[in-house]
Amino acid sequence: MSTTPDPLLALASLPGVPEAVDSVRKAVDRVYGHRVMRRRSNEITAEAALRGARGSAALSGAEWALEEVRRRSDFGTDDEARVMGAALRLAAEAGQLLSVWRQSPLRVLARLHLVAAADSDEAAGRPRLAGEPVDEPLVELDLPDAEEVAGRLDGLSRLVLAGSSAPALVLAAVVHGELAVLRPFGSHNGLVARAAERVVLVGSGLDPKSVCPAEAGHAELGRAAYAAALADYASGTPEGMAAWIAHCGRAVELGVRESTAVCEALQRGAA
Repeated sequence: MSTTPDPLLALASLPGVPEAVDSVRKAVDRVYGHRVMRRRSNEITAEAALRGARGSAALSGAEWALEEVRRRSDFGTDDEARVMGAALRLAAEAGQLLSVWRQSPLRVLARLHLVAAADSDEAAGRPRLAGEPVDEPLVELDLPDAEEVAGRLDGLSRLVLAGSSAPALVLAAVVHGELAVLRPFGSHNGLVARAAERVVLVGSGLDPKSVCPAEAGHAELGRAAYAAALADYASGTPEGMAAWIAHCGRAVELGVRESTAVCEALQRGAA
């Protein structure tokens, strides 16, 4: 009886990927072992969501100081404010979708886009059709056509539903990379891709309390590095895929560093 090879396991064995996975696992274990996490994990989770939203928004063109994000209550006044508002809404929504993701990933993606777009997009919640434009100016890769998008979204859904014994980092990186490269919606694709990465990392059990904001790490690595890593993923080569997965691993580790600093500040009574 033949079995279908697991493409995620093949990615997990690429040169450099096992080391990235191991480094991420150790970093996550360290922050979960922090004494503050045992008593105040809800505060760490809330702060990680805020910092993750800020990081994701920065990669979509809204680079705000953390205190500005805390201070503002109106996120509909200009383009940057709307991007920040969308990122914050996604951060709040992602945790509510974990059980649905395991049963219907495409429903989750539709919901994430609906939440991000709010009332700004008539096509919110559905993949773009042939000829429909995409508002994603910060991603300069060739845009796949609607037919390719539909096929690859279906393939991504089947990959998630099939399950895999590959490390969570690998699946999270593939979900993020596919969505960011495909740009399946008319807007907010980067925000949705990074929120979906967060859903995978949390739902897989790697980061069950959602205290390792990879989005903050992606932002810290910088927009140029992010664009270059996405181009690596889009190449489809083993080297490119490995480079993208390693990039996502570094982003998670930097997110861990953010939350570790929050733990230390709480321990000192400074936050």
